[in-house]
This record gives sequence, C-alpha cells and structure tokens, in this order.
Amino acid sequence: MAVVALFLALTQSPRLGLDLRGGTQIVLETRDSPQAEADAEATDRTLEVLRRRIDALGVTEPGITRSGDNRIIVELPGVQDPREAEKVLGRTAQLSFHPVLGAGEPATERKDGEDGEDGAEKDEGRTLNDEDGRPLRLGPTRMTGEGVEGAEARFDSETGGGWFVSLDLKGAGGKEWQRLTGEAACAAPGDPARRVAIVLDDKVISSPQVDPSVRCEAGIAGGSTQITGSFGQQEAEELSLLISGGALPVPVETVEQRTVGPTLGAAAIEASAWAAVIGVALTSLFILFVYRLFGGLAAIALAAYGLISYAALVAVGATLTLPGLAGFVLAIGMAVDANVLVFERAREEYAARRTKSLRTALTSGYRNAFSAIADSNVTTLLAAVLLFFLASGPVRGFGVTLSIGVLASMVSALVVARALTGFAGDRTWVRRRPAVTGIAAVGRVRTWITRRSPDLMRHGRRWLAVSAAAVVLATSGIVVRGLDFGVEFTGGRLVEYATNRPVDAERAREAVSDAGFPRAVVQSSGEGDISVRTEELTNAEEARVREALAGPGGGAEKLRDELIGPSLGDELRRNALIALGVALLAQLGYLAVRFRWTFGIGAVAAMAHDVLILTGVFAWLGKPVDGVFLAALLTVIGYSVNDSVVVFDRVRELWARHRGTPFARVANTAVLQTVPRTVNTGTGAVFILAALALLGGDSLTDFALALLIGIVVGTYSSVFTATPMAVELEERCSERAIPVKRKDSATKPSAGGKKSVERQSGDNGAVV
Repeated sequence: MAVVALFLALTQSPRLGLDLRGGTQIVLETRDSPQAEADAEATDRTLEVLRRRIDALGVTEPGITRSGDNRIIVELPGVQDPREAEKVLGRTAQLSFHPVLGAGEPATERKDGEDGEDGAEKDEGRTLNDEDGRPLRLGPTRMTGEGVEGAEARFDSETGGGWFVSLDLKGAGGKEWQRLTGEAACAAPGDPARRVAIVLDDKVISSPQVDPSVRCEAGIAGGSTQITGSFGQQEAEELSLLISGGALPVPVETVEQRTVGPTLGAAAIEASAWAAVIGVALTSLFILFVYRLFGGLAAIALAAYGLISYAALVAVGATLTLPGLAGFVLAIGMAVDANVLVFERAREEYAARRTKSLRTALTSGYRNAFSAIADSNVTTLLAAVLLFFLASGPVRGFGVTLSIGVLASMVSALVVARALTGFAGDRTWVRRRPAVTGIAAVGRVRTWITRRSPDLMRHGRRWLAVSAAAVVLATSGIVVRGLDFGVEFTGGRLVEYATNRPVDAERAREAVSDAGFPRAVVQSSGEGDISVRTEELTNAEEARVREALAGPGGGAEKLRDELIGPSLGDELRRNALIALGVALLAQLGYLAVRFRWTFGIGAVAAMAHDVLILTGVFAWLGKPVDGVFLAALLTVIGYSVNDSVVVFDRVRELWARHRGTPFARVANTAVLQTVPRTVNTGTGAVFILAALALLGGDSLTDFALALLIGIVVGTYSSVFTATPMAVELEERCSERAIPVKRKDSATKPSAGGKKSVERQSGDNGAVV
C-alpha cells in the first residue's frame, strides 16, 4: 500500500480548485422555455453546446460538469474577468436566423416578461438594432442553431479581400438557408430586406446582405456560405465562435459566480502547507514527549497517513479546495486521537496486570480501544458525508478530503502504527527497558486523577444548569447582534480587493458610497484587503467600485469575486438547516443503536449545546456565517459526538462488569478514566488548529477559530452535559434500566465507617 501511495504521489498531481489556482467558476441553471422543458436531457444538450463555446475560448484545462438535473458548473482557470466568460456563454444564448422586413423605429430595451401581451415572444415585426446600431424590423424565426454544422474565421489570401466567416449547415438547415436567402434576394441591392439577421440572445450579431449574384427565389444552395464584411481577425473569430457554438436547447441563468486571483490561491497553498508542516511537527513532538518510543513510531504513522490520504485524493480525482486543505490537515487530529486511545488503554492494561509483557498490554490496548475508535470515526464520517451531499461548492471538497482523511487515519493508526509498535515491542532491548516505550507508566494526568478521584457526577444537575446558562448567554448574541450571513446564504455579490496601501474601513466605505453604492457592506482588514458586499452588482458597477477604491488605495487588484443568485442563496440556507437536522437525527439514531437511547439523547443534547454556543459566539464576534462556517459547524458536531462516544464506550464497558453499581458512580469513573485521552487528543488538535489560525489566511482563520471554540466547548459538554444528561435519564428510568442489587453484592462498611473499595482490572483504583 505504501509503495502504491508513494508511486501515485510522485507521478500524479492533484486537481486544484479555482480558489487555489485562480480563475472563474460560473454555475448556470437551465430554465423552462415555451419550446422545451429544462429536464436532465435538455441540460446535457446545453452542456455540450457550452463545451464547444468554452473550447473555442482557448482556456487551459477548462471544466464543465452537470450538477443535478438543471445545473451546469463551468470552471475557467486563469480567466479573471467574468465579463469575458459571460460574453461567450451568454444567458439565454438562443441562436436564430430571421428575414429582415425593413428598417424600423429605434429599438428599446425590453424587460423580462414584456415579450407580448400574452407573455409569448412576438417575432414578427420585432425591432432590434443591428451590429452597427441601426434599427431593423425582423420577421419570425426561420432557422435555429440546430441547423448549423460549424463556422470558421478565414482570411482570403487569394483576392486580398480580408477576413470572412465560412458557415457550414447540416440537415434541413441547408434547405431552409436556401429558401431564406432566396426570399431576401428578391429585394433590391441596398434594401434592408435583402439582409438576413443572425440573432443571439436577442442581439443581432450579424446581418449580412445577400450577394447581388444570387437570383430571386434561387437562394444559396450547397449547405455552405460565406459571411463577408469589414471584419478584422478578432471580429471574424468572435462571430464564428458565437455561430458555431450553436443554440442552447433551453435558456440558462447565472446563479453563482466565483472569481479568485492567482495570488490569493498561491498564498493559500503556501499558508496551508506551512500550517500542515508546523502542525504535524508540533503534534509529533507532543506525542513523542508523552509516549516516547511508541509516540515516535506513531509520528511515523502520521507521515504514512499524509502519504496515503494524498495518494487517495489523487487516485479518485478529487478537487482540492481551500476548505479541503483544512480538512486534509484536520484529519491529522483523528489519526492522533486513535493512537492516543490505544496507548492510554495499553497503559491501563500494563499498570493493572502488573505484567512485563509489553506486547500483551499493547494487544489489549488495540482490542479495547477498537470500538471507541470505530464509533468516533463513523460519527465524523457521517458529518463528512452530509457535507458532500447537502453542501455545494468548495465545502463539498472539504467533505471529500475529510472522508478520505478519516479513512486514512484509521489505516495509519490500526495498521501502520500497530505494525511498527508491535515490531518494536518484540525487540529484546525494548523489553528490558519498558519505560522507553511510554506505556509502562500511567502518566501525570492519570496519576493526579487517581490521587484526587473527584466525584464530578454528584453535582450533575448543577453542571446542566451551567450548560443551560452558557447556551442562553451565547444565543443572546444571535438576538442582540444577529447573524452576519455570507453571500452563499443571502444571495448577492462579494468582491475582495488588495490595495497598494492600507485603507481604513471608513474611508473605503465613503469611496464606495460616493461611487453610488451607499448600502454596500464594506470591511477592511487593515493590511490592504477590502471586501465589498452588496445585494446586486453588475460587472460594470463592479468596475466602478474598483476604480473608487483605487484612489485612496493607490490602486486596487481584485482577489476574489463571488456572485450568488437569490434562488441559490435560499437553497443553500435551506440545505444548511437540513444538514444540521439530519446530522442530529443521524447521530441520535447511530448512538441509540450502538449504545442506549439515554446515551443518544445525552450526546445529541451536547451537540445542540455546542452548536448553539459556537453560533452565538460568532454572532457576538461579528464573524460571517458562510459555507466555511457550515463546514466547521458540522465538524464540531463530529468532534462533540467523538468525545461523547469515547466516554459512553467506557461507561458501557464498566457497567457491563458492575451491573449492581449505581449508574452515576459508573459514569463518574468512566469520565475520570478517559480524561487523559481527552487532554492529550485535545492538545494535539490545538497545535494543528493554532497553526491554521495563525497562518491560514482570513477564511481559514475563521475556520480554525470555530474549531478551537468547538473543541473547548465539546470537551466540556461531553463531560458536563452529555454524561450528566445520561445519568439524569437513567435515574428517572432506573427501575427498568438498573437491575435490583443482590444481597451478596452489597457493599459493607469498613472499620473506619467507609465503604470498602474493590479494585477491578482496568479501574485504576477508582470507586465503582
């Protein structure tokens, strides 16, 4: 496996998303027309027409894919001006050929829905301006782009006549062209009626006059013709491109547009790479310090995780996005967590059995930790899968890389690390020096807990009250300050600029307001980056905003441009709520099957606690709630359930051995025994997230901040919310859940008036 992964990593490169390599992404949505329904088949035909137009653009490695039944995602690497893409792709982009009835009154711009009294388009008598701005009265549509085989710009080198467009027709298109040109030839030369209008997207792109040599009613036969005029090379190539692109079967509308500058992409890759290197290095040093030799071998397994997950990413052809890089780095925490669970269980076994067999203790550690590792990884995978199916855009990339990372982390911990530690544990010099392995001692955290043995569950209702108060305090921020939804959820346009010199937010706001946009939301980072968000902003208006900021900023360069249509914004917001609801139900169902329904409710209560607090904190801080935040939120759900699963897995194990012991005491013991794992795993994750927060740029900083808050809150809630909630529920139904104690299992007071303590294997002296 390692050899295959290394081969893939060395021979293939990952597919980078546009947020990393720069370019423009446009999401088009097909609409129903009077002639055709926008179903999957029509969308596929539309996709092929657009593909021909994009190929003619000459863009390197363009991407065009269908998403669902009526969406098309177009990726144009290197295209920084969305107006260039829109010019070729168009909106409705219906290609049609019309007879010219004569000159008409100056054409006026029609609004959508004003095609006629009954809503249907009135072709006959419609007036449009020709390519030179002169009004033409057009007859009905006689031919569409379906009859066009292709068009090509050529230069007449023989006669020196300049550039022209060669038009090739197919099927019935050739015959219809002959009839159309034959009718036009009946008009006198110079008469507008001798022209044929070629219309694209309700604009006349060419209105050539039928050559005087063509006889009336005879027309141009043979299935091919030439369009001549005072064309330059660029004009001829543009006209041939528009004609050969063909007609779209159904109209299309731009519902999302993202443009990212290459400098932002390069900076994001560099920042994420540094965050990964530093985070992995610090995490490796930490587990090396805590677990010594076995910790060092686990660090080697982490390197194998990185290699395997990268190779898998390349092999499946997944697109690596900016949030995807974060998911790639974040999955390191899952690999560390699995190793920590194993090593802590091995420590318990080695200390409890008083045996010198490191191999036996290690084998028991893997066996006893497997259920917790499996359950915690499955819950994280649930969140990742929900992201993939319910989210869109770059956030889906996060779901893919997180899923791959979780699977690779299990291979790293359960296969690679196990093979390395098992091999080392069999060495003679290691058996003679067990302290070097890191599992021969229980560790400082466990020693302190065993010495103090606090009864945390004695005040369970008090902890629940504290949790409720924290939720009220956090959610009050939602009421007082509200949520700053990103353009993904509200619709609109967000443009980010880099200025040559820093401009404060107030000065930038004045400049944008003077340009005619007083309601725009303008924010400044103080380091030369300015973001402008509005409900509606055309490309021409965006150019005005850029010019307005260039004055005080000494120049402005567009780094990012995101346009989300209102319908897509509503859909994303709805999908976000669905994702959260499904996540809660999925986690509840899984935990109810794997554990008890009381455990499931406790874990879901902790999840709701974490989600509300994180959302409330972001409201108080004024941070944006966007797609990246959604990725962080669902990841926090996974982390929260992960912590709860580890505790409940230990509760289940202890309760099976001590069925006569009060559940609250069993739960307290489980919490104390899992604290070392929680502390060590949380510390390792903090190193990685701190590196992302400091080095990852604006979007990854908010992502890392959300996860840091989530880890702290999730660690608290698994101990002081989920467990007390489960204790409370179990006590309420204790008559059904807890069997009646037998007399021979009751504890008896000792001579000192205290209950005697029975030490069980794996309890580390805790009272059970």
